[in-house]
Amino acid sequence: MNATQTDLTRRKLTTPRAAAVAGILFALLYGASLVLIRRSIPADQAADTSWLETNSRTISLALNLVPYAGIAFLWFIGVIRDRMGELEDRLFATVFLGSGLLFLAMTFVGVALAGGLLASYAIDKSALLAGGVYTYSRAVMYNIINIYAIRMAGVFMISLGTIWLRTGLMHRGWAFLTYTLALVLLLSVSYSAWVPLTFPGWVLAVSVYFLIINFNQGGTATK
Repeated sequence: MNATQTDLTRRKLTTPRAAAVAGILFALLYGASLVLIRRSIPADQAADTSWLETNSRTISLALNLVPYAGIAFLWFIGVIRDRMGELEDRLFATVFLGSGLLFLAMTFVGVALAGGLLASYAIDKSALLAGGVYTYSRAVMYNIINIYAIRMAGVFMISLGTIWLRTGLMHRGWAFLTYTLALVLLLSVSYSAWVPLTFPGWVLAVSVYFLIINFNQGGTATK
């Protein structure tokens, strides 16, 4: 085997593993953050502000996990695109990349607003509650994270599922499962605060599948 073939084999074996590791890290960190936030912040936007005091440490922990989840998600996107190589469709690749970056950007904005609420409450409780600042900030935070960011995650899934279907890089069953879960995010997110967990769950499943592929290919290559 010459040097070029060796490099290609190494790239084929390591790229799925890199995607798997990045995806698993994102799924665990982002999923843990969502669970902590959902358990600490009441779903009812009209609820009182007691959660700002009683659950502030838990919420701070959840917010601090998000930047690391974002780094892992960027790595996941990059490795997925690298795996597509010359098969990448410009139209769907643009939607895939754009929706992924928008999801991440809006998630960061929503998390920054939540952090701002905690900091403002710690500095001056009365100023936060006066003039509707708390109510407005809470509504904006909810809309950004639970409506816009999560729906961008759904678009991300649909575009990647379409790329898989057109290129054959993944089994057709994964593409159809991705479509189904994406529709859940796009249409059902307002019915339950736990629906957004569908996204990290999907990323985790895909990443584990990549890891299994990598080990199988590695085992075949060593025979």
